[in-house]
Amino acid sequence: MGITQTLPRKLDPKTASGPALRAFFRLAQRWNLDVKEQMKLLGVSARSTFFNWKKDQDGHLSLDTLERISYLLGIFKALHILLPNEDSADAWIKKPNTAPIFGGKSALDRMLSGHVSDLYVVRQYLDAQRGGWA
Repeated sequence: MGITQTLPRKLDPKTASGPALRAFFRLAQRWNLDVKEQMKLLGVSARSTFFNWKKDQDGHLSLDTLERISYLLGIFKALHILLPNEDSADAWIKKPNTAPIFGGKSALDRMLSGHVSDLYVVRQYLDAQRGGWA
């Protein structure tokens, strides 16, 4: 099963948390994200919580965390549609980008602001590049 095919459509924290975490940690491995980057993208500040999630790959995530993971999975999927070469798609988030929303920095830099809205902006940008909004 692919990374983007593991989350149920309706994000119910009870049923979506485990699949969401498993998908996130596979994505984090593909993108070579360090612990600090992973925590920032998930919006979690407690290292103990993060490492419990990583160890068990289950838990009860907040709707905010589920929303963050949903955006990240959408970004991953859009990149793999736009850049069919897996290595290029996975490397894209760390490369400097001249698009105005990135200001010469990488998409990852934008996403690491800590705001869920920046995940949305990157997702929206990639969806627009694909020629659609969903």
